[in-house]
Amino acid sequence: MAKRTFDLLLSAISLILLSPVFLIISLILLSSIGWPIFFTQSRPGFKGKIFNLIKFRTMSNQVGSSGELLPDEVRLTKIGKFLRDSSLDELPELWNILVGQMSFVGPRPLLVKYLPLYNEQQKRRHDVLPGLTGWAQINGRNALTWRQKFELDVWYVDHANFWVDVKIIFFTIAKVFKQEGISQAGFVSSEEFNGQN
Repeated sequence: MAKRTFDLLLSAISLILLSPVFLIISLILLSSIGWPIFFTQSRPGFKGKIFNLIKFRTMSNQVGSSGELLPDEVRLTKIGKFLRDSSLDELPELWNILVGQMSFVGPRPLLVKYLPLYNEQQKRRHDVLPGLTGWAQINGRNALTWRQKFELDVWYVDHANFWVDVKIIFFTIAKVFKQEGISQAGFVSSEEFNGQN
């Protein structure tokens, strides 16, 4: 209950204080890659319940000669790369936090298609609300293997408390400024999870 109160108050205050930043980013995106400025995608939340994650859009809708979307590394725009490197693309998730679909701290919400690939231990990452940042994010982020990420996610589920959350938030701020672990070698973010890697 205390965590939800903290999430509710801080997300509401952040949305108000950061509204000028939202406006500036929105105008830049409108002029550079056009509408829509937001990227929404279904993600599993607490107990696997599906919700729509909201981010600023970082990639164009550029397609090849046969109409298929081009690879991510081609469609990632300059402003999109800056937003990802600075984690500003994540700001709209404050709305997900405000409405109770996410928390400031918890395992990152991943793709719905990964759900049937998890083993019993990995499924436990859904025993808490997904987070804007988490234990895995301050311990390597996308530079980690999937197995390492899931082990850190489950560690958080077993050890979550106020002081662990404060530590994660503090170190997240430091990681954002250092821009560490943003992507895995050879990928825009990281390779897809296949149940084995």
